[in-house]
Amino acid sequence: MSNARVTAVSRDERHRFSKPSREEITLVEGLGVEGDAHFGATVQHLFDKRRGPHRPNLRQVHLIHEELFEEVTADIAPGDLGENVTTSGVDLLGLPRGARLRLGDDAVVEVTGLRNPCTKIDRLEAGLMKQLIFRDAAGTLIQKTGVMAIVLTGGVVRPGDSIQIELPAEPREALRAV
Repeated sequence: MSNARVTAVSRDERHRFSKPSREEITLVEGLGVEGDAHFGATVQHLFDKRRGPHRPNLRQVHLIHEELFEEVTADIAPGDLGENVTTSGVDLLGLPRGARLRLGDDAVVEVTGLRNPCTKIDRLEAGLMKQLIFRDAAGTLIQKTGVMAIVLTGGVVRPGDSIQIELPAEPREALRAV
């Protein structure tokens, strides 16, 4: 039995950095989180939209692992980093591209890549960006700002929902920023 769970869900209809927590969110196939500013089949992130407004939206749902909150010195809570789904018990950053997560009874998302972090992170607390994005001793870039996903199957997602993980066939592709 897996202990992987949704611990919080968030959405915001405006393009603000943090998102308020909700009792539930509705995921819509191919579009993302209903009522969220990033909802749509084509790219909705304001910076990315200026560079290519007709590209597919690979950032429909942003997920962050709750364990991250204990790894940083900042006092952050679900939704503060702009995520839609906060998880517990899932190594999101260790998942390969194409991993599928069933959230609750119906919703299924497919991981497309790492979240490309925004400098607005330091507005929450000075120095937070350096805790979330850094190079390890070997010089490898480490990005702990969560993963992005697309919605394959819609459904309602609530805190407490279970998460089931399905890995893609070998060979697996490591995550990169999207």
